[in-house]
Formats: sequence, structure tokens, C-alpha cells
Amino acid sequence: MRPKGTVKELQRRRQRAIALLNDGGGIRQVARIVGSSGSSVVRWRDAHKKGGAKALEPKPTPGRPKKLSDKKRQKLDRLLDKGPTAFGYKTNLWTLQRIAAVICKKFRVCYHPSQVWRILRQMGYSCQKPERRRNEERIAIWRKSDWPRIKKSSKKG
Repeated sequence: MRPKGTVKELQRRRQRAIALLNDGGGIRQVARIVGSSGSSVVRWRDAHKKGGAKALEPKPTPGRPKKLSDKKRQKLDRLLDKGPTAFGYKTNLWTLQRIAAVICKKFRVCYHPSQVWRILRQMGYSCQKPERRRNEERIAIWRKSDWPRIKKSSKKG
């Protein structure tokens, strides 16, 4: 199971464990303080002895690199703030399809809408749609034009 925390937090935890060991702390005591297992502390200690502080640095993350870099994601964030109407859409409501189209057009990276949703969640967005509101003007028009016609047809039948 992967430990909790960001890459930087985990690195600081390893460095703190080594500092505590250097100050004379025992394996179990250090493990309890940094919130880790004793075997991890021993592994960090041995790695530090062999490779120094460099051995405690995080390893590169395995897997395919992101198509949309962090810098491009920041730019996407600014583009989304402009709203869909800035990109020629009639309504001011973002959909996954619209965002996918903007990403494809602006960054030349095409995603399926489900992947766009994953990216947006990673960026801190959530699904929000404004509630429908009652349109009093349209209701008044409907009452004057459609309702009398409906009322007449129901009396005939």
C-alpha cells in the first residue's frame, strides 16, 4: 500500500527519520514519530548509508507522461474562467464535450469526455449545474396563448 502524502511530504518524512536516527533515536521510536514501519526506517537508513541524501529523493513516477502538462493545465484553468461563450457557445454552461473540444483546439491534445472529467477532478473542479429558475414572462405568455386553447379543447371532449 502506498503511503499517504505528497512526494515532497514523503521525502521530508524520510529526511526527518534520518535526522532522528543521527540524533540517537531507536528504529521503533523513529518509526512511531514519523508514522512509518520499522522496516521502512531501516530501509531508509541503509539507503542513506549507501547513497547519502540523494538516495532519499523520490524516484520518477512510472507510467506514461501526461499529455497535458501542469503548465497547460494552468492555462486551461484560465481558459475555463473565460466561460463557454468566449469560445462561441450560445449558453454559459460548460459540458465535458465542450471542454474536450477546447482542449483539442487550443492544445492539440484530444481527449474523450470521460478523461476530461478525470483531469478536471484532479484540477479541483466538481460537477455543478445551476438550478432551473421559473421564467415568469414565459409563464404569462403561455397562460394567455396556450392555456385558453387547451381549456377549450378539454371542454369539447
